[in-house]
Order: sequence, then structure tokens, then C-alpha cells
Amino acid sequence: MGIARDSLKERKRVRRRLSIRKRISGTAERPRLSVNRTLKHIHCQVIDDDGAVTLVAASSLDRDLRAKSIDGGATDGAKAVGALIAKRCLEKNIKRVVFDRSGFLYHGRLKALADAAREGGLEF
Repeated sequence: MGIARDSLKERKRVRRRLSIRKRISGTAERPRLSVNRTLKHIHCQVIDDDGAVTLVAASSLDRDLRAKSIDGGATDGAKAVGALIAKRCLEKNIKRVVFDRSGFLYHGRLKALADAAREGGLEF
């Protein structure tokens, strides 16, 4: 474990994440939109927990966004990832999801991603 994993802030986030995951589960009708945030990037996946399958994924590291020089560490990058995940979900005919913030506070980049996904047509 690195220094970041040993911090009190990270331990609290992991505890919140586990508490949230006890209550939230994705199904085929309403999969789970899971978000992971790092200092430089933001990643999200739409997961069917019943079948243990990732249906759709998007990240600030995707070729589509890298070609546009999108910074995943900024709110603009999170908005772009949110719009991309919404577009990919609608292509797969997924309209309703359960939002899993993975213990991160609903603020900043996470809120920007969620708002962009809602604007793109996802319901959660």
C-alpha cells in the first residue's frame, strides 16, 4: 500500500464505498453507473451486477477524448466523459441507471459527470 492508501481520508472513502455498495446493486433493467476518480483522470462503467458484466465504459483516457486533448482532472473533462457515457448507453438502449459514487463526495468533477450524463439522456 502506498502513502495515499494509508491516509485517513482514503480510509474514510473506502468505508463509505463499502457502505454504499451494500445497498446499491445493478440489474439488467437498471444497471449501476460506477464512477472512479483519480487526480488526473475520471472513469465510469455501467455494470449489471446480476450477470457480473460491464455493459458500457468511458474514461478520460478514451481515444475519442484524448484526440480532443480533454483533461480528466478538470470539470470540463468530467463533463465530456459524462456525455460520452450517456451516448454509449443510449446506443445500447440503456436509459435508466443507479448512480454509484464509490464513496466520493457528490461535488466538483463527480457532479459535473452526473449532470452531463443526465443532460445526455440518462435517468438516475
